[in-house]
Amino acid sequence: LYDLFGQEFVKAHTPQGDVLTVICLDDYHTLDRKGRTEAGVTALDPRANNFDLMYEQIKALKNLEAIEKPIYNHETGKLDPPETVYPNHIIVVAAFTEMFDPRVRELLDFSIYLDLSDEVKLAWKVQRDMAERGHRLEDIWASIESGKPDFSAYFDPQKENADVMAQLLRKVLFLEDLKGKVLGGKWPQRGGGRPFDPVYLYDEGSTITWIPCGRKLTCSYPGIKFFYGPETSYGREVSVLEMDGGFEKLEELIYFESLLNNTNTKYYGEFTQQLLKNQSFPGSTNGTGLFRGLLGFKIRKLYEKFTASVPAPV
Repeated sequence: LYDLFGQEFVKAHTPQGDVLTVICLDDYHTLDRKGRTEAGVTALDPRANNFDLMYEQIKALKNLEAIEKPIYNHETGKLDPPETVYPNHIIVVAAFTEMFDPRVRELLDFSIYLDLSDEVKLAWKVQRDMAERGHRLEDIWASIESGKPDFSAYFDPQKENADVMAQLLRKVLFLEDLKGKVLGGKWPQRGGGRPFDPVYLYDEGSTITWIPCGRKLTCSYPGIKFFYGPETSYGREVSVLEMDGGFEKLEELIYFESLLNNTNTKYYGEFTQQLLKNQSFPGSTNGTGLFRGLLGFKIRKLYEKFTASVPAPV
């Protein structure tokens, strides 16, 4: 998003740029790591989060008022002194908690739920907490197990309230490939009254399974498979765009981009150009990069619609 809106940002606990600010709602934990252990609650327990303050401060930012936001330090597990956060054109709030409280949920103009399979969630948490936060593997396992009941009770149901849900999962790409597993991305998109028109492949409303590897796309084993078609999700009709596997050469995405519709890019090739520009980002060649890129363009379009203005060019 920072890149799409063409801006630099200050690297701080809460990144703030000329257009965009990103707030981690973990900062509204009421207890530090030691306090949660002593109280016998997890970070996902509603009692461990200050929803009243969260609501008041997000509301204040929308009313163009600066706030003194608390800080939860993930490295030390302690509550640090608060920091000043100023209003901005776009405020991104990111955490498990933003859609749990109905007051906070009502303040959101657009919401995304990233639905990770247990396998992907575990791999990412281990990688992050050991490499970036210095946690021990046994502590990570204990944290995961202790949080499962609260996650199922309080936060997994939030996906029903999201405007967009994107799924990332490990799966077998082809039936004959029983040993190899690749990262798959699945995007169930709702139409009719949602904030944007769903992206579709080839013809809207059709059902397509497409394996593009051959003359026009170069694929390394086991290849790529796309699916687009109707599906039912939580009792609602959705259109699903799905990608398994990954691109070997991002330059070849230009062909795939020509078959996508309703992407909200400003010109043909912008999607491919964006992925090429950010190909060092994790997951750029698989479903992670695909949906990250498409959602970025959707958010930019929504911003322009909300403000009737155009962001600075990339």
